[in-house]
Amino acid sequence: MNATAAIMDRDVALRIGLAARVLPDINAQQLVEVLLDKLGAPLTEEKLSLVTVTQLKTGLASPDGEEDTEHLDTLTIPHYKEAVRILWGEVARDDLPKPQDWREGDMPGSIRVAIASNTGAEMDGHFGSCQRYLIYQVGKDEARLIDLRSSEGADESDDRNRFRAELIKDCQILYVVSIGGPAAAKVIKAGIYPMKLAEESSAHEVIIKLQTILNGHPPPWLAKIMGETPATRRRFNSEESWDDE
Repeated sequence: MNATAAIMDRDVALRIGLAARVLPDINAQQLVEVLLDKLGAPLTEEKLSLVTVTQLKTGLASPDGEEDTEHLDTLTIPHYKEAVRILWGEVARDDLPKPQDWREGDMPGSIRVAIASNTGAEMDGHFGSCQRYLIYQVGKDEARLIDLRSSEGADESDDRNRFRAELIKDCQILYVVSIGGPAAAKVIKAGIYPMKLAEESSAHEVIIKLQTILNGHPPPWLAKIMGETPATRRRFNSEESWDDE
């Protein structure tokens, strides 16, 4: 018990136990060993939120360093994906915000915004690793959460940054905690303007600040977004600095 407590707390152990149940022929101890190998000790909720399908696949390919791979015949991509969702904590989705009704043509003059998120209605995600994007339709006097888009599948794609950019290509602005230069280039190519915020905050605060700008004197880049077509938004601002990713 003491050894277990040293490498994980009760909530983490519960996630791992539940995840192991959806992986045929894999027990909790095997999964713990894989996670320790990939993530290091101690295992925390933050570390589990970053685990990928690829890590589980490679880690479970030869459990305990042995070559016995019979269990691989029963493990499929959906199994891995479900286990990852559980490890991320998505079995408890009650804390996720609920999208509001929205139809094309509602809120004339509004813009669409993507917010990188890992937790509830928080802006706390890095572009290349966030669990989901909160999609808002934002006007000067109204804002609606219209969709939640999971990044599931990004790690299995040939180009995870392009996959993520395609996921939000109908948006004009992207808010993130961090984004690398190559990723930013793909986002901009998709017609999206990336905004890197130094500190995490609630999505509500991000939207309120954006509305304040919309009701005041928008900077040139935002004025262009509001008045031009997607093709005219694909211009990189050379003065912006992006993290390597």
